[in-house]
Amino acid sequence: MSTTTQQPQPALTTTELIVGGMTCAACVARIEKKLGRLDGVSATVNLATGRARVTHPATVGTAELVAVIEGAGFTAALPEPAAADRQEEAADAASRSALGRLLVVAVLSVPVLVLSMVPALQFRNWQWLCFVLASPVAAWGAWPFHRKALAGLRHGGATMDTLVSLGVLASYGWSAYALFLGGAGDPDMRMPFTLVPSATAGVADVYLEAVVGVPLFVLAGRLLESRARHGTGSALRALASLAAKDVCVRDDDGTERRVPIGALKVGDRFVVRPGERVATDGVVVSGSSALDLSLVTGESAPVEAGPGATVVGGAVNSGGVLVVRAEAVGEDTALARIARLVEDAQAGKARLQRVADTVAGVFVPAVLAVAVTVLGFWLGAGASPQAAVTAAVAVLVVACPCALGLATPTALIAATGRGAGLGILVSGPRALEGLRRVDTVVLDKTGTLTTGTLTVTGVTTAPDSPYEAEEALRLAGAAESGSEHPVGRALHAHALRTSGPLPEAEDFTATTGVGVRARVDGHEVELGRPAADETALPSALPSALVDALARADAAGHTPVLLRVDGRPCAVIALGDTLRTGSYRAVHHLKRLGLRPVLATGDTDAAARHVARELGIADADVHPRSTPEDKAALVRSLRERGHRVAVIGDGVNDTAALAGADLGIAMGGGTDAAIGAADVTLVREDMGTLADAVRLARRTTATVRANLAWAFGYNLVTVPLAAVGLLSPMVAAAAMSASSLLVVGNSLRLRTWQPRRAPRGGTR
Repeated sequence: MSTTTQQPQPALTTTELIVGGMTCAACVARIEKKLGRLDGVSATVNLATGRARVTHPATVGTAELVAVIEGAGFTAALPEPAAADRQEEAADAASRSALGRLLVVAVLSVPVLVLSMVPALQFRNWQWLCFVLASPVAAWGAWPFHRKALAGLRHGGATMDTLVSLGVLASYGWSAYALFLGGAGDPDMRMPFTLVPSATAGVADVYLEAVVGVPLFVLAGRLLESRARHGTGSALRALASLAAKDVCVRDDDGTERRVPIGALKVGDRFVVRPGERVATDGVVVSGSSALDLSLVTGESAPVEAGPGATVVGGAVNSGGVLVVRAEAVGEDTALARIARLVEDAQAGKARLQRVADTVAGVFVPAVLAVAVTVLGFWLGAGASPQAAVTAAVAVLVVACPCALGLATPTALIAATGRGAGLGILVSGPRALEGLRRVDTVVLDKTGTLTTGTLTVTGVTTAPDSPYEAEEALRLAGAAESGSEHPVGRALHAHALRTSGPLPEAEDFTATTGVGVRARVDGHEVELGRPAADETALPSALPSALVDALARADAAGHTPVLLRVDGRPCAVIALGDTLRTGSYRAVHHLKRLGLRPVLATGDTDAAARHVARELGIADADVHPRSTPEDKAALVRSLRERGHRVAVIGDGVNDTAALAGADLGIAMGGGTDAAIGAADVTLVREDMGTLADAVRLARRTTATVRANLAWAFGYNLVTVPLAAVGLLSPMVAAAAMSASSLLVVGNSLRLRTWQPRRAPRGGTR
């Protein structure tokens, strides 16, 4: 018996590279194909972020990967801390340069288009003026296309830039021939519209309108598209901004020194003063305070931190001084893990525009082959060289992908403008993809369905209390006037709004984890959580107050017991309140056939209370969800075949927002959540959520109609040009008309109106 020894698989590592020079999916495919030819190497290239994630064995070094990418005609480099800033600056400079080029091309092109397409305006020597105006467009204006076409030619590839470049050069070359040698330079020459090439008239036509029209439309489309994609990295930049830049380290001898965050090591002790952000994940060594975790967890309730408590980097210290021992630094922190989740989700997302670019990878070589075939066929059939060249040029011109380039960005711009007027910001093409069948919406609670701020939700007084609710609030607010605790500040602010000026508090003292005490109007006023034995013994508190405490706990609210002169007088409940329109939003989502799912970091009681208020099923409530839990929930739903939308407002929502088919952020939320989302609701009105879904669906349908028209147009016009039934001038007009139809269809989104709310759909 013989046995086969299986060779051990080499260990693989993953390297991320910044790639420059990509313009379409054909570029992405070429890089992935080149890298894939190396033994054991696989690559995923993201066009929007300009990054390549390469998995390779240790035998293949980074230098070899970079050389392969550069050999394909692109640039590549390892990411560095300053590389992102340089990349951002380069993108801004490229955008300004593209805008300047587009404006110059537009100024030169408009007179040429008008004179060429409107025969009644053609004056003596008009064609020479057009030639002078078109020459810099053909050379300088279309230079980006020429340069990339040459680069592709050197590396054996053809892209949309190749077709644009050949169309411009062929039209310009034939027009120059016609003017100097073909009789079109006669001062009194006129060029009427004809449906078929006029090759027998003895005077060659000029196609200067195609020379300027092609670069003008494609440059405009490229600029709009690049601006729509510009916000891709904003989520990661916002997450990075939450991290502290430096930290105050306390040495063993008690001395303090401020060092860059990169110099902090596990085991170091650092100081967090009031108002400062916790530098990294750690454990409190000394001190006590209330931490505001809203930027990290999305929850408004403060968290008490004392010796032994675990703290998370990014939390804001609301009270006393803390000394924390660092337990994780750099890439091991919770904030870094969230950033990686966002980056992974973004890297795996497709773009609807890639459909057009992918098809162009086959379409462009096919058009070039058709043009060469047409030229050879007509020459072989005995036609005149002008007729053959005319038909070939018509094929190149009519197939120029202006409509393909404009299909997505024009719809996006129109939808963005209309959405802004409705309080909805559509950030990019992600919001246009996969929305026709979205069937599940994962909702955050705090800051999304609720206001995200603590406020008084109820006051219950004891039956024998000498104070009514208003007076009880007045005493409590006055006693909390010196408090730095978020609960105390919320109670004090509410009392000021409802009762006006408050009496002064004397002898104020605060005990961490217990409450506050002060003398107000000659009375000893105490506020804090009731002791465990008080709620357990029926005789310790009046039954009305015990019931109030139970109701507050069931609703997930924070109860505060008010004692005056040692006597229990009232229970004041503080908590989050539902946003205006939250019920209407959930109701409309159900009418759209969507399933609402509640995922929150809050307690089970608070989550289920809100779910009952909004009519969300208990099975669809996920309390105490960490950022990883939310991202895993989205992945699980998608793996089960659901198309998922997520709405949230905090950093803890960013991974779920980026990993969903549609991410929706509240405008008042964190920059990280807004950056990771595809749609942002500017107004603090959850009622616009259903409108956002409807607008996204309508925009997706518009883009698909645009792409269908762009491809259908080529399927009809290319054969007509090939058989000689379409002159280059008419081809240019058809190409322009195709682009205008795409733009016009997109502009219909500017008048889109959301459906009126049905009766009974509000509360």
